[in-house]
Amino acid sequence: MTPTNTFPAGFVFGAATAAYQCEGETHGHGKGEVSWDPFLAKKGRFSADPASDFYHSYEHDLALCERFGINGIRISIAWSRIFPQGVGARNPEGIAFYHDVFRACRAHGVEPYVTLHHFDTPLALFDKGGFLDRATIDAFEDYARFCFAEYGDEVSNWFTFNEIWAVASNTFIEGTFPPGGITGALDKALQCNHNMMLAHARAVLAFHEGGHRGKIGVVHTFESKYPYDENDPADIQAAKNEDVLQNQFLLDATFRGDYAPDTLECAERLAALSGGALDIREEDLLCMRRAAQHNDYLGINYYQSRFLRSYDGPTVLHHNATGDKGTERFALAGVGERVNKEGIPRTDWDWLIYPEGMYDLLVRIRLQYPNYQEILITENGMGAKDALVEDTVDDSYRIDYVRAHLEWLLKAVDAGVNVTGYFLWSLMDMFSWTNGYGKRYGFFYVDFETQRRIPKASAYWYAQVVRLGRLT
Repeated sequence: MTPTNTFPAGFVFGAATAAYQCEGETHGHGKGEVSWDPFLAKKGRFSADPASDFYHSYEHDLALCERFGINGIRISIAWSRIFPQGVGARNPEGIAFYHDVFRACRAHGVEPYVTLHHFDTPLALFDKGGFLDRATIDAFEDYARFCFAEYGDEVSNWFTFNEIWAVASNTFIEGTFPPGGITGALDKALQCNHNMMLAHARAVLAFHEGGHRGKIGVVHTFESKYPYDENDPADIQAAKNEDVLQNQFLLDATFRGDYAPDTLECAERLAALSGGALDIREEDLLCMRRAAQHNDYLGINYYQSRFLRSYDGPTVLHHNATGDKGTERFALAGVGERVNKEGIPRTDWDWLIYPEGMYDLLVRIRLQYPNYQEILITENGMGAKDALVEDTVDDSYRIDYVRAHLEWLLKAVDAGVNVTGYFLWSLMDMFSWTNGYGKRYGFFYVDFETQRRIPKASAYWYAQVVRLGRLT
């Protein structure tokens, strides 16, 4: 058995990025608009230009990876940098850019793990309904086929989507993603889950039937859901409601290719609360069942878990986007209310710091879905108000956070879960979708005025963990 502080041989020590959050150049070099461009312009609070200017700084960032022992990087391709309208004409400059990035990854000994969609649906498709419009599923498959063929000699590790649930929830339940203002539409959120999983399945089948080398999977954001009072049947049902919405519906779609009876019963009941019904077709399930046998790995983004209490009142939502601790509120009519649990610390953004929840989640997947192959923790990290003092950043709180999660990751490995890598969110500080630039996650501090990178204390600590192959 692996000692609990030592990582398995070949373990990937990575860090994560996303195109729209780090590249900048959102309107340059032939790139088409995405849903976030007019949304952020209308809000007027912040812009994704220049973000971390990865478009011009990727060589420097990859050199930092090499220097600090980071041997894997999550990168997303901006769909509209390749196909400005989502379909049709291609942008040669955008195509060439990613060839350059992937070659630089190889030159610096950093394995690229490439995501095809990280929240940035091309505006031309978004305006027609996004993934609620089945034509977008067709367009995504065509885009995926192009990328597999174009970059197949340079990329061995693929993910279709990043955080399908975040797209569905933030768009249709919390109203914080474009177009903004839609809340409590459970039917649309669940339909979005299903349609994006169908798009995932079609891309997976295209990858394997096309004979492409390497691996492919999907990145989900999961949270363990616990009843606030584990002896209260109403609290138990509230936790089940949220678990189906975020976890089980997507886990079933990924590893079964359809929905277990209890999953479907709960999902249909929740959709009906919004006055809607789910459109799940038999031809969808035939495709998804075939693809479920070909998921080479699963990416899990884990940040926190939730405690749920039964709730009979109207929907009340407040998203803490400013780091004003104690302001978050999520009470969803017919579903439940998220509550804090005594003794569990929170970040300034009210995210519970609960690494045990990641362990519970990993063991659950191993037991409930034994056909899983491999799991990567594709994002985990702590957003904070990091301060640059005399050219250093003492983020010991981040070190404590990451160490605790890695400890529980290794316990999951000891329990028989095949976890093969860990990617900190994020490699460097970058634009945050609903928080702008005040919420920092990176190993490397970014001075957004000069684009200078300053390694934080956590970067030096992580480099030592990588060098030793064990926690210190």
